[in-house]
Amino acid sequence: MIHAVSTRRSWLAGLLGLSLVLGSFPATTPSRAADAPVVVFAAASLKNALDEATATWGKETGKTAKISYAGSNALAKQLESGAPADIFWSADQAWMDYAQKNNTIRPDTRTDLLRNAIVLVAAKDSTVAVDLKPGVDLAKALGGGHLAMGNVDAVPAGKYGKAALTQLGAWDGVKDKVAQAENVRAALLLVARGEAPLGIVYASDAVSEPGVKVVATFPADSHPPIVYPIARTKESANEDSVALLKWLQSPAAKPFFEKQGFTVVGAAK
Repeated sequence: MIHAVSTRRSWLAGLLGLSLVLGSFPATTPSRAADAPVVVFAAASLKNALDEATATWGKETGKTAKISYAGSNALAKQLESGAPADIFWSADQAWMDYAQKNNTIRPDTRTDLLRNAIVLVAAKDSTVAVDLKPGVDLAKALGGGHLAMGNVDAVPAGKYGKAALTQLGAWDGVKDKVAQAENVRAALLLVARGEAPLGIVYASDAVSEPGVKVVATFPADSHPPIVYPIARTKESANEDSVALLKWLQSPAAKPFFEKQGFTVVGAAK
C-alpha cells in the first residue's frame, strides 16, 4: 500500500513538473504574433492618406496597423537605434538609402510608390500673391514674418524647399527668416495658426489642412524629384506586413493617395 501511494505521488509530481515546463511556453504565442498589429514608420506627410488606406485594409482583412508618423530622418534613425517596426515609408530617397546602408530594411522589398510636389501656402484668408520664378523676392512677401519649413538639413520637405529657393535665387533673402520645424506637418500648422505668413509644404499637406491655401507651386525642375520609397524592415517577423505592403502597392490603395494630392507611380497592375 505504501509503495502504491509513493508511486502515485511520484506520478503526480512528474505530471505537475511537466505542466510547469509546458506552461513556461505560452500556447498562444503563434496566435499573438499573427494578431499583432503591423507597425509602420511613415513620413508625416502621409498621415491622412495612410490613415484612411490602412483603415480600409483593416476592415477588409480583420488585421490592424499601428502607424508612427514623424520626419523621415527621425524614423530612419529610430530604426537604426533598434526601434521595432515592420514597414518604413520615407518621403525621400536619401533616408531610405540611409536605412538600407545601415541594414535596417530589406532592399528586395523597396519600391518607389508615390510622388509629390512642394507648394507655398498661406493662411486661408491671406491676400498675399507670389510668382515663383527666378529672382522672386520672397522676403518682401513675408512682410517681416517667418517662412515655415521643415528642417532644411534633415527633413525631406525642408531639403526640397531649400533646393528650390536656391535654384530660384531666393534662399539668401529668406535664410535668416526661416522657422524650421521638426517635420512638414509642424510647418503646416505654423501657417494654419497664423504664426507664419507663408510656409513650404507638400501639395498633399495643403489638401489636408482647410486653414491654408496654395499661393503657388514650385517648378518641378527647381528641386530633385519628390519620391516616396517604401520597404519592409530587416527585423520584421510579422507576416501581415507582407500582405499590407502588397496591398499598399495595389490598385485598391491608389484612390486614397490620389485623393490627398499624391501621384501613385509604383502601383501594381
